[in-house]
Amino acid sequence: MSDLFLLTPSQLARIRPYFPLAHGIPRVDNRRVVSGIIYVLKHGLQWKDVPKEYGPHKTLYNRFIRWSELGVFNRIFEPLAGKAGQPDRLMIDATHLKAHRTAASLLKKGLFSRCIGRTKGGLNSKLHAVTDGRGRPLLFLLTAGQVSDYKGARHLLERLPKAKELLADRGYDADWFRNGLKEKGISPCIPPGKKRRDPAHYDELLYKQRHRIENMFGRIKNWRRIATRYDRCAHTFFSAIPIAATCCYWID
Repeated sequence: MSDLFLLTPSQLARIRPYFPLAHGIPRVDNRRVVSGIIYVLKHGLQWKDVPKEYGPHKTLYNRFIRWSELGVFNRIFEPLAGKAGQPDRLMIDATHLKAHRTAASLLKKGLFSRCIGRTKGGLNSKLHAVTDGRGRPLLFLLTAGQVSDYKGARHLLERLPKAKELLADRGYDADWFRNGLKEKGISPCIPPGKKRRDPAHYDELLYKQRHRIENMFGRIKNWRRIATRYDRCAHTFFSAIPIAATCCYWID
């Protein structure tokens, strides 16, 4: 198993406190199973193709689905991201994630949204994210691909941590968003839209730091089951995102 990914004991120790309690029969080795889940998500494998060293693929699949439904992976990500302390700077942006035909085959009618929409690029989902000044992810939101950046920002605005400033591209240039940031004591650094009659001033030198959130998206998309969505259910697909963010930024 030396050629395969395996969580180190220190990495496992950081995430173990957020695992749900086992009832009845003792749970299969957490280190091996969680490492196998990470391996599948990162390499974009089908569950049946997981290396035998990780154990039965049904065990990995069942653990991933069950913990996804319980929101375990998001409960791991949020506290670890919160331990970084209050950020001085925030960044917000969104990116599209391609939906495979298998993900789009679920019936549209249902209790929960699939978070899949149609744009000029085809069927996709949109991932909205907020990072700190170093490009480390703090908040995520998954919506259908056609949802505007404005709507994603409206949902994330209430969850923003305290900070001095927020960087965003001109897609977020809206009076309500600027005013909402100022009410929270956050100074917006957003280029004005081309149709604005009275362009707002922004710090062009500071704005150049916004590439860090783009780098974060690129790093997250290196995980193949995120770059291309195969999972039908939104909560199952979304669970892969905090797992990737935790591995890339919060347990290294």
